[in-house]
Amino acid sequence: MNYKISIDGEKSNLEIPHNPVEIIRPKKVAVFDQEKIIRESLQNPIDSPDLQTFLQDKKNILIIVNDGSRNTPTQIVISAIYDHHKEKKFKFIIALGTHRPPTEYEYDRIFGKFYNEFKDRIFCHDSQNDEMTYFGVTTRGTPVKINSAVTKADGVIVISSVEPHYFAGFTGGRKSFLPGVAAFESIEKNHLLALLDEAKILHLDGNPVHEDMKEAAEMITTEIFCILTVLDTNDNVFYSANGNIHSTLETASQKVIEVFAQEVNEKADIVIALNKSPLNRNLYQSQKGLENCKSILKENGIFILVSSCHDGIGNNTFYELMASCKSPDEVFQKIERDYKLGYHKAAKFVSFMQNHKLWLVSELEDDVLEKIFIRNFSSLQEAVNKAIMLRGKDAQVAIIQNAGITVPRITSY
Repeated sequence: MNYKISIDGEKSNLEIPHNPVEIIRPKKVAVFDQEKIIRESLQNPIDSPDLQTFLQDKKNILIIVNDGSRNTPTQIVISAIYDHHKEKKFKFIIALGTHRPPTEYEYDRIFGKFYNEFKDRIFCHDSQNDEMTYFGVTTRGTPVKINSAVTKADGVIVISSVEPHYFAGFTGGRKSFLPGVAAFESIEKNHLLALLDEAKILHLDGNPVHEDMKEAAEMITTEIFCILTVLDTNDNVFYSANGNIHSTLETASQKVIEVFAQEVNEKADIVIALNKSPLNRNLYQSQKGLENCKSILKENGIFILVSSCHDGIGNNTFYELMASCKSPDEVFQKIERDYKLGYHKAAKFVSFMQNHKLWLVSELEDDVLEKIFIRNFSSLQEAVNKAIMLRGKDAQVAIIQNAGITVPRITSY
């Protein structure tokens, strides 16, 4: 049978002759005027004064925005709040965490029509070189050092989006501070918690990474107003929440679950996960598609991750670790001896590989991936044909559209 799928925004045909196939995608939601949705939400802040009241006595405002690795509709939010802050003194800081600075294309995608107007007020966070303010240590031992631009402001507006996150539970809100504008050592210590079993997708309560981030955000003394959006599978805003940084996250995360946490009846022998931009740009980001969808793969099953990785490996700390080892077990041994930021990514990869096969359909070189125990294919059809040959014509196949934000779950999850 022929299936129509979307790879990198282009429709493709995939032939799967006899196998039972389940196609999993986010729920469809009605989307109207995106800016209107945000404006209307601003009239109903959660556990907070409204934005106009928040800004009343503010003279030096810092607006924290996401980098190019998220599809946050920053320019739409800026347009919605423009009349509130245009007469104020303000600047933007891009919450890079440890990511690279945006390209010119990404700057334009983030700020759109406002880029030229605000160009001289836009700064990128540098986790290793910027001046940091120390707030103390969390109960889990993370030193909280935050970019001093936060403390020099008398009001901070956080613009972010909420989607599933494989070890923090969800993106958005408190992540704008840690890791967004935190010092490298703060990020490294926090991400060490990702190795714990409780650090998992779609969970906030009891999630050590989330709770550590939340505690860090609560240490910040500057007043904060948070604007969160939730996007559909086409990156259109269908929901927005604003006000208290923690309450808005809890509310928005429930909307994410309603749309992106799809229930399935049983596990599959072969899972095909299709990543889309921007999570398909490098292997580091692409791995999120694996984490989102791996729970529905049977033991010893084949996971086919479709992600172009046109920018290469990305943050390569995890790659260097894996490539230096002869087996997944050796990777774990090295992580236990000497954890570094990025090793959590290697741990997630190899823990999956111990009981499953991981194949990639990408633009990366075959030998680059072989060094880290991943088999590469140049076409999805070739990978599927091989998987069916190995697993048989009765093998169940699941195809996940937009795997970077879709989280299929067994009904009894």
